[in-house]
Amino acid sequence: MLFDRSIFKYGGFDKTRRSRNGRRTMLFKKKKKVEKVQVDDRLQHIAFIMDGNGRWAQKRGMPREFGHSHGAATFKKVGRYCESIGLKYMTVYAFSTENWKRPQKEVDTIMKIFDDYIEECFLEMEDDNVHFRFIGNLNIFPQSLQEKMAKIDRETSHKPFILNIAVNYGGREEITHACNELIRQGKKEVTEDDISANIYTAGCPDPDLIVRTGGDLRTSNFLLWQSAYAEYYFTDVLWPDYSSDDVDEAVAAFYSRKRRYGGV
Repeated sequence: MLFDRSIFKYGGFDKTRRSRNGRRTMLFKKKKKVEKVQVDDRLQHIAFIMDGNGRWAQKRGMPREFGHSHGAATFKKVGRYCESIGLKYMTVYAFSTENWKRPQKEVDTIMKIFDDYIEECFLEMEDDNVHFRFIGNLNIFPQSLQEKMAKIDRETSHKPFILNIAVNYGGREEITHACNELIRQGKKEVTEDDISANIYTAGCPDPDLIVRTGGDLRTSNFLLWQSAYAEYYFTDVLWPDYSSDDVDEAVAAFYSRKRRYGGV
């Protein structure tokens, strides 16, 4: 795992200190610009744990809901950029099964942003190359919202860039759901392929790279089955500040690693 601390705390500016002889020496070098990358078949699927919206807002003296609005804008920009550099699949952790524990006002704001986002998808889908898929236990949502999600999925299914938006999603719940589905199918014995065919991301390859913003070093119940051999990249950048340059750094880190899949 790579924990990138080069882009936090000091904002990328040079920091100096004075030595005994009076000269100033560099403590932190200016962040080096990473050239825009173009991916190949080694990296088809990227996933994001979009963490840090609330903290980003609180640092600015604003309510947490303010951060989620800015995070939604970042999500759009990052999605378009990932498609532009040749990625074929992108999965984002938008709302977990545990996020219902948050303050009701914050949950209501996230749901409103989510509903508005779907409406915007309908307006922009003719110009985008995106197949919108919503994964998770969707039965908890109002029927009208479920129908919107199903409709945008259906009407963009011919698009080449697949975007999985995980809402009311939990990795453990996903595996449990897959096993219960196999029981309903009458399975007596279950294989790994059976489970892979019945999880929410069925039809998509497992993620090659999972990026977590916000500084925490945990998976938070995200893509537990699919991440068996994913490369992880952690950064302290809070999600609303995440940019195309940060995507490039994560991708460059991915290509610097050798994936052995248990071999040598």
